[in-house]
Amino acid sequence: MNYASPTYVEETRIGFHFLRSHTWQHHVLRVAINDLKRLIGEPLPQGGTLLDTGCGQGKSFRLLRDAFQPVRMLGLDADPHSLSLSEAEAAREGIRVELLTADCAEIPLPDSSVDIVFCHQTFHHLVEQERALAEFWRVLKPGGWLLFAESTKAYIDTWVIRWFFRHPMHVQKSADEYLNMLRGQGFAFGPRNVSFPYLWWSRSKDFGLLERWGLRAPPPPGQREETLVNAAVRKPAHD
Repeated sequence: MNYASPTYVEETRIGFHFLRSHTWQHHVLRVAINDLKRLIGEPLPQGGTLLDTGCGQGKSFRLLRDAFQPVRMLGLDADPHSLSLSEAEAAREGIRVELLTADCAEIPLPDSSVDIVFCHQTFHHLVEQERALAEFWRVLKPGGWLLFAESTKAYIDTWVIRWFFRHPMHVQKSADEYLNMLRGQGFAFGPRNVSFPYLWWSRSKDFGLLERWGLRAPPPPGQREETLVNAAVRKPAHD
């Protein structure tokens, strides 16, 4: 397979099939998009151009269309096979999407051409994270939104995830490190634009079973190592 990124880390067969599952679409994607909508606040941005970076097999397209009603939707991925499945998914849903076989570190779009960049569970797959974030900044219009939802090192660096999935382990970061990257690039956001979901699937040591059985309460924020971070951040608008 010829990937569009020279640093692409190929997913396992199990991982590839998981990304088309009901669990992925309804317990991961849908939950993240609903949370990101809450972090943006009202009114939600509508219309314009939306870029889904690392769109995978296209399971996000309908959810993003319904939430933001973009005039133009683009899906970008480095894996041509995933994009062929994205094309089929868009056809099934009756959604018009322009698909780009490209690297997040080198996005083939003009400066200031996108209103929303959606980056869901993509960043921890990227080796050239700083370059990718700079590209998100470049293609966003002033005032545009980056919707960022990520798993942290505390989740990725567990035996279950290491066993079944494949990631570039040397670039994995904590929630605070991801937020510092966003700030360092220049994105503007406050506490109300950030959340730390503590979802059952993100706790691969026990998948929250002890809490579901009533044997213990989940540790509160500040007393746990965060496994997920969601942030709705904005490229400042300039006069």
